[in-house]
Amino acid sequence: MSDTVVIRPASAGLRGDVTFPGDKSISHRAVMFAAIAHGTSRIRHCSLGGDNRSTLQALQTLGVEIRREGDEVTVSGRGWDGLCAPARVIDCGNSGTTMRLLAGLLAARPFTSRLDGDASLRRRPMGRVIVPLRAMGAAISSERGDDRAPLRIEGQRLRGITYHSPVASAQVKSALILAGLQAQGCTQVWEPVRSRDHTERLLPAFGGRLAVHDTMVTVEGGQELHACDIDVPGDLSSAAFFIGAALVIPGSELHVRSVGLNPTRTGVLDIFRAMGGAITTLHLREICGEPVGDVVVRASSLQGIDIAGEWVVRAIDELPIVAVVAACARGTTTIRGAQELRVKESDRLYALATSLRTLGIEVVEFPDGLAIEGGRLHGGQGQSFGDHRIAMALSVAGLAGTGEMVLKGIDSVAISFPGFYDLVRELTGPTVTHV
Repeated sequence: MSDTVVIRPASAGLRGDVTFPGDKSISHRAVMFAAIAHGTSRIRHCSLGGDNRSTLQALQTLGVEIRREGDEVTVSGRGWDGLCAPARVIDCGNSGTTMRLLAGLLAARPFTSRLDGDASLRRRPMGRVIVPLRAMGAAISSERGDDRAPLRIEGQRLRGITYHSPVASAQVKSALILAGLQAQGCTQVWEPVRSRDHTERLLPAFGGRLAVHDTMVTVEGGQELHACDIDVPGDLSSAAFFIGAALVIPGSELHVRSVGLNPTRTGVLDIFRAMGGAITTLHLREICGEPVGDVVVRASSLQGIDIAGEWVVRAIDELPIVAVVAACARGTTTIRGAQELRVKESDRLYALATSLRTLGIEVVEFPDGLAIEGGRLHGGQGQSFGDHRIAMALSVAGLAGTGEMVLKGIDSVAISFPGFYDLVRELTGPTVTHV
């Protein structure tokens, strides 16, 4: 299929009742915990985008038996000692989650591993996990000597540490928890602001013990996990693109079913509500420790706001769609403290500033954010910068615009949401054409 699409304005709005693929972050963790547990686990509604397939393939390279039937994944775990020395380099693809969490998981295994990925992943900083893992006694290094992949890990006995992370990062925290489960003594991870807490919520389902106090997580070493069955809620990060589209395209009313509403992830909903978005949550419940509910979204008149601090941490992956929604709001929206976007799959601040200017929006780019002056999105040429979230955000810009957009590099969407354009057509009609 072509890597380019033509997107036309969705003049009739988005209307429908939608269930989204399983949460990407929870799916990564569920299959990893199942792989090191004793017994057979079933992960239902598992995300099967490119990043999650990288995790599944990595675990298979380590000797874990995994079967797939639709979106249900069955993992036959044999405990920590069931992992085998890999016969080849473990390919993490484009997935930073896969690489960083595996670094913690493999740091104490009694064999040597090499972790690598695609060109984009090789540009992403791995020092943030290398430094604390070395402090625990891990023999982990960047083969290029620049704190980037490929990584070489020679399994060692680890000792627990107290680590004050300079950044709020769920990937760093989860890597250290996985290492800490195998270490001697107690491991504590402190963050300046609490990052997403899927690991803390999910680990007890597998029999893991940890304590959470404010932004500190404590885990004792020497733990064994046990198999369980997991139902993964719908992915809010995927739903956010359609929620944003429904807010800014007149005539829209969208019902999102059984989506994850973890408070560490709902920053995007809080931001949209603060802008004046008509968003209602219904049927709140808990599944496998995760808050889940339904969300109803209606087209709204939005106002620009200032976004910083905890909102940025809780909506870091959704800021691309926030920027597009801001382009459709009245007044100026500022995003500050988002320098983390510089080291994602692309430099997302640069990509968003460049793309929105091309579409007729005034944008000021800061080292740590953007100032976006709301206006009218025009048609034009766009590119994804090889980044799935930029591609999906610009697709929404095309649907909300006043003219036709030609968007290149949309293959990247398959990393997290392979069915994205099929769902766009289902909700908006023939607005998207591959060329």
